[in-house]
Amino acid sequence: MTILIEQPSLESLVEEKNMHTKESNVLVLDGGFMTPEINAFGQSFRNYDVESERQKGVEEFYRLQHINQTYDFVKRMRKEYEKLDKAEMSIWECCELLNEVVDESDPDLDEPQIQHLLQSAEAIRKDYPNEDWLHLTALIHDLGKILLLPSFGELPQWAVVGDTFPLGCAFDESNIHHKYFKENPDYNRAAYNTKNGIYTEGCGLENVAMSWGHDDYMYMVAKKNDTTLPSAGLFIIRYHSFYPLHKEGAYTHLMNEEDVENLKWLKVFNKYDLYSKSKVLIDVEKVKPYYVSLIEKYFPAKLKW
Repeated sequence: MTILIEQPSLESLVEEKNMHTKESNVLVLDGGFMTPEINAFGQSFRNYDVESERQKGVEEFYRLQHINQTYDFVKRMRKEYEKLDKAEMSIWECCELLNEVVDESDPDLDEPQIQHLLQSAEAIRKDYPNEDWLHLTALIHDLGKILLLPSFGELPQWAVVGDTFPLGCAFDESNIHHKYFKENPDYNRAAYNTKNGIYTEGCGLENVAMSWGHDDYMYMVAKKNDTTLPSAGLFIIRYHSFYPLHKEGAYTHLMNEEDVENLKWLKVFNKYDLYSKSKVLIDVEKVKPYYVSLIEKYFPAKLKW
């Protein structure tokens, strides 16, 4: 059972500044966090249009994802992975496994994933020192990318990473490279071809089938291993790649009141998830004791994966 921990209101913690500073070419956001306007490749963040070999690979990734992620595929994957029979290990052991993973769908980073996790967590820790659940959420949010590794099924990239979106209803045009959905078998299924599809307005995102990947897998692992992270933490883990929702405002008609509250925290988290990606690496051994203490607070020593 997930234990819901009462948190102070987001309004009391966050003051949106949204100011540009010409001197450093950065955007000032929550808690004074200085966000760069260009990524490690000299391009704006999440720029899917600039011409480059990496961008061509990213577009090909989304072509395959949009064609192959179907409602039936998602149901099969959830049934297979909810068994949690792939491994038994601690959260930190899983963090170390991520050294073997590079996300081909990400146009902003080509460093090992553990660096991205720590960069996000440390940036949030600086601005929200009392929200330790948020620090840990940042550390573990991408652990589901172990699905790319042989012992976890070695799934193709399109079944693990990239932006996520609902299945069982119409594909909103805010989805990146929307044109490729026309080749998805669900595209012409009448039941899935309306705004609500098989759902009802306000049904709650927990009742919506999302494209399969690391978000849903890590959410499943955390919940079934009885984490005590608050509901906002689990929401961030499950929907941090749901950019059509938290960046474009699509699919809000499916949300319930709890989703609306949790979305506020996801929007805070996303700024750190996206803009903290850097070539400046974190000293893993230096910060490890702090994060191990958080793992012990919110998770059992060993988890089933």
